[in-house]
Amino acid sequence: MEMNVLIWGALSIAAIILLSIFLYYVPFVLWINAKAAGVNVSLLQLFLMRLRKVPPPVIVNAMIEAHKAGLKNITRDQLEAHYLAGGHVERVVHALVSAEKANIDLTFQMGTAIDLAGRDVFQAVQMSVNPKVIDTPPVAAVSKDGIQLIAKARVTVRANIKQLVGGAGEETVLARVGEGIVSSIGSAESHKTVLENPDSISKLVLRKGLDAGTAFEILSIDIADIDIGKNIGAVLQMDQAQADKNIAQAKAEERRAMAVAQEQEMKAKAQEARAKVIEAEAEIPKAMAEAFRTGNLGIMDYYKMRNIQADTDMRETIAKPAPSSNKPIKD
Repeated sequence: MEMNVLIWGALSIAAIILLSIFLYYVPFVLWINAKAAGVNVSLLQLFLMRLRKVPPPVIVNAMIEAHKAGLKNITRDQLEAHYLAGGHVERVVHALVSAEKANIDLTFQMGTAIDLAGRDVFQAVQMSVNPKVIDTPPVAAVSKDGIQLIAKARVTVRANIKQLVGGAGEETVLARVGEGIVSSIGSAESHKTVLENPDSISKLVLRKGLDAGTAFEILSIDIADIDIGKNIGAVLQMDQAQADKNIAQAKAEERRAMAVAQEQEMKAKAQEARAKVIEAEAEIPKAMAEAFRTGNLGIMDYYKMRNIQADTDMRETIAKPAPSSNKPIKD
């Protein structure tokens, strides 16, 4: 009796396992749901999906959603091919249904291409219906009068479905808007003009067509805030004045050094000349002694020369002014 119970238990477990395997490869319940929804798919096709490692629930549910939304041109083979290519079948079908309801021209081929390009096609369709607002980081620019202005802008963009494949992203749009803000502020004659008419910046930026080649269409650019920064013109003038001062000081120091060098050179030449004079004066006694020996100079001539020299020294002494004395005169 116990043996019969064990056998029946083993057979029941085996039957359950076989039934689970059969229902896994032949999803009968899923086939009934498809038939109830009006989607034409056979059990053989569901079984072959399992063999191709394609999850039948993903494909069948996408076919049911497309059929209920009125999308007649989507086939099972197309959905399977997109799944095998690494795409998101559910996301593409959601995007196609949303585009159909919003009257947006989006084909299955375009949707799969956008999805395989790495972009969220469903989010792109939502952004086409509900535009997105992007806040730019603070952009600093200097007007012609040298005053720095720091501006923040809000860019309202809408997804451009046709440019999603190969089009630039949000970073490019923000960079172009920042460049346009810098250009418009830089062309202003005064910062007061920009503060009085901030909409002039947005109008000038919009006329540049910054959304060309991007995956978005710029609807509006609104200046959210403008703050006054530094007086860049005054800072540059101060820096230039300091630089000119340093250059002038360097040139003056160079001239002083050259003057000192010339003075030292003149002193060296003067010392050299005095040395030559002393050397020449040292030769005078020798020349006089030689003149005495040869008879060219007599004793009377020598005394006359000494008298003339003494007379010259006396005249020089008389010609010099007497030194002033600060001592009090005694009575």
